[in-house]
Amino acid sequence: EGGLVAPMVAVKSNDIAFIVLMAGAGVTGEAIVYAQEALISRAMGVTEEQLSHQLDFQKQVLSVIKNESDLEKAEKLLRKIIEKQLANLPKEEQQTSAAAMEAQMKRCNSRWFRYYLTYDPTTSLKRLKMPVLVINGELDSQVAPKQNLPVIAKTLEESGNRNYRIIEFPKLNHFFQTCETG
Repeated sequence: EGGLVAPMVAVKSNDIAFIVLMAGAGVTGEAIVYAQEALISRAMGVTEEQLSHQLDFQKQVLSVIKNESDLEKAEKLLRKIIEKQLANLPKEEQQTSAAAMEAQMKRCNSRWFRYYLTYDPTTSLKRLKMPVLVINGELDSQVAPKQNLPVIAKTLEESGNRNYRIIEFPKLNHFFQTCETG
């Protein structure tokens, strides 16, 4: 989350001379989550039909997270969504998927994730007046460069910050490791 936090901190301090955003976000966490799901699923060979079902499930989960502020009530609603999703899976996949879905529910039903889903990073980006270096891996499937870099560039440009540079490194993933698929 450093790519989100650095601009927040930088706009509140006069002591910061420049910032470097490594795989920084330009769009909301919700937009990033949907892009991650699509990019990672496609890289794993998931069919478009399967991806459509996964995205529908993701939308149901995120809708609860965004609209139910009470964590306990949200957990109950999420459990119903998970039960329904598990019932549609073959028996041999249900146990493995249940554990994964439980972990996802706990991660999503947290105060930080709720904030992350709706926070618009351009709020801080447009207030940056110091030099900014933005770097991303071309094959980053967690913070997709095609989704985020244009928004970051546009925001900095429109806010009058001309002292920035954006670099997309070929064949690097989210961790800046050389790879083939991300």
